[in-house]
Amino acid sequence: MRLKDKVIIVTGSTTGIGLAIAERCVAEGAKVVVHGRDRANGEKLVARLGPAAVLHIDDLSDPACPRRLVDAALAAFGRIDCVVNNAAIVSRRTIYDATVEDFDYVMSVNVRAPLFIIQAAFDQLKANHGSVLNIGSINAHSGEATFLHYATSKGALQTLSRNLANAHGTDLVRFTHFNVGWVLTENESRKQIEQGLPEDWHEHVPPLYAPSGKLIMPEAIAAAAVFWLSDESKPITGTVMELEQFSVYGRNPVKTND
Repeated sequence: MRLKDKVIIVTGSTTGIGLAIAERCVAEGAKVVVHGRDRANGEKLVARLGPAAVLHIDDLSDPACPRRLVDAALAAFGRIDCVVNNAAIVSRRTIYDATVEDFDYVMSVNVRAPLFIIQAAFDQLKANHGSVLNIGSINAHSGEATFLHYATSKGALQTLSRNLANAHGTDLVRFTHFNVGWVLTENESRKQIEQGLPEDWHEHVPPLYAPSGKLIMPEAIAAAAVFWLSDESKPITGTVMELEQFSVYGRNPVKTND
């Protein structure tokens, strides 16, 4: 029970990576605030997790959401030990179709919300020598052409993680950042099918993108999350990890082993 009795907020945890993290945290002894926009999936998840989980449905683009989320955690469990900022809007935009409205929406969810959730929870995090895990993306390093807003937001989130780690090491609040690669979630599978790929597309991913023959599963990210949320990783802070199948640095994606 590596997270025994820790209270953890996990945003965007009614599906995908967040759901896997919420499940793994409870399995390791934590109490979890499940957050998202999908009430039906959220209710199924908390029913499965039992009394160790509560559901909070809310819109992270609302500036008042962070305070409500933190208050919900305190009302349910009386303390906060960890925050996992996982929720994100994956907007597919280029320089040709970028709009102010979409850019502001992506930044409000992917960057502003994590910052102000941390702010709202900071007294608790400081009192409990807590841990924050921000879920970013390898797109932070440059991104794909069609992920202009998303990549920009993930670059900002990475800087936020490093800034807070630098500023608050002496407060004994730890900050970790994951830059994850291509993960097979339900939402990703559905999006690829909507864009014209066959239903079994994930079973035929080219080695250029998945040398193992398959995409990363959410459970792998959740397994890594446990270490950084637990006391096992104390006193380390400011770590930025690339959870990808290729080495990110120095890779020339034009070259393959074929």
